[in-house]
Amino acid sequence: MINRRHRRTAVAAGIALAVVVSLAACSGGGPSAGSTSGGGATGKDPAKFTVLTANENPTLSKELQNLASGKCQAENKALPLSDQTVAQADVVQKVTLLASQNALPAHFIAGTAMVRPDGDLGKNGLVLNYETALKKLGVWDDVLPAAASTVKSVYGQMVSLPYQYNIEGIWYNKQIFDKLGISEPTTFDRLMSDAAKIKDAGYTPFATDGADAWPITRLIGMYIFRSLGPDAMKDIQSGKAKLTDAKYVKAAQAIQDMAKEGYFGTGFISTNAAQATNNFLTGKAAMMYDGSWVLSNINDKSQDVIGAEHIGLMSFPAVSGGSGSIDQWPANAGAAMAMSPKSYGPKVGAWLKCIAQNYGSQALADSGVVSGFKINTPVKNIDASTKMVQQKVADIKQTVLWFEALMDAKSTALAQSNVSLLTTGQMSAQTYMSQLQASIQANK
Repeated sequence: MINRRHRRTAVAAGIALAVVVSLAACSGGGPSAGSTSGGGATGKDPAKFTVLTANENPTLSKELQNLASGKCQAENKALPLSDQTVAQADVVQKVTLLASQNALPAHFIAGTAMVRPDGDLGKNGLVLNYETALKKLGVWDDVLPAAASTVKSVYGQMVSLPYQYNIEGIWYNKQIFDKLGISEPTTFDRLMSDAAKIKDAGYTPFATDGADAWPITRLIGMYIFRSLGPDAMKDIQSGKAKLTDAKYVKAAQAIQDMAKEGYFGTGFISTNAAQATNNFLTGKAAMMYDGSWVLSNINDKSQDVIGAEHIGLMSFPAVSGGSGSIDQWPANAGAAMAMSPKSYGPKVGAWLKCIAQNYGSQALADSGVVSGFKINTPVKNIDASTKMVQQKVADIKQTVLWFEALMDAKSTALAQSNVSLLTTGQMSAQTYMSQLQASIQANK
């Protein structure tokens, strides 16, 4: 999933946020404060269907344009699509400013915390409730249940469309596994013994993007979910448990031990995403923890030297005695893409319906993107690796989030900056979790 760092000018943002609080009372056509708008919102259609997306996600803009000239041509004629973009790092500042000016576009990217029930937009009724809206439009079933579940878990309510739907797991090289007589490990202990065998054979067990840090914190989170169950991080957020509890500390210790054993390879702290992916796709590493977004690399024959047919994807294995399940896949649905209730009139509703019915097939056919929408129009010539992921997504009954999903921005940054100290042995597991727990408590 996607990690975000937000830059904002403190004084300007503070003033803007103060204005946001009063918007619900003065924005005509909007719902009352503290609620999201339903599908029957009496908002007024804007002059254009303006969509604000991140510069870093050109696929979304491209696919909406393709819908505008194809399946959603009638909707586009009635309400023309208009693209706007913003740098991912500037999303919070940009959206806060637009909200303070009562100028939110019809459809817009937003920061995770902003759209939650207690967020600046969520608590002031400035985001549409998609579940209510799509049910009234008769297309709620076009959102995959697993995707809806993930959106609600991340944002606390159905306020984002799953244009992306990513699952995460351990990608592995079947040829290396076969050569060493290894099958998919279903327990963490087996995974560790297999990693030792892989290292002894001269391969790096795990290609690891240590420079971005999140692939390592993901492993801490997955160990926690497998040992303590899917609600383990919700218990931290609610105060029911603390990261300093022994069972949580054990997860950080397990990942530190992996690094100590050399399972992440030499120099992993300075290895970036491109290098880690290359190490895996060229056969230097046997495994790599990553998301299904890496399909674009796997399906690119110029990058994938070992061949897509030789790549498998397995769920993070079970921890002995743990209450989590190997069937609970970590998932995310991309950056929040909300709609403004004020602009939610009949023509915007028509656009929303057309997107729900057609985006899944359009994005898969054009870009090989697995989304959280149903594939209502069959797509031919799908890459085998993409088909594999689609099948796994279809079989998912329950998902879990990721380690930092429910943390504030400061604690997320701390978790990722300190993980290099943890994995290089400069910080103990107890200290790592203690500092993180203190940050979470201080920023509630």
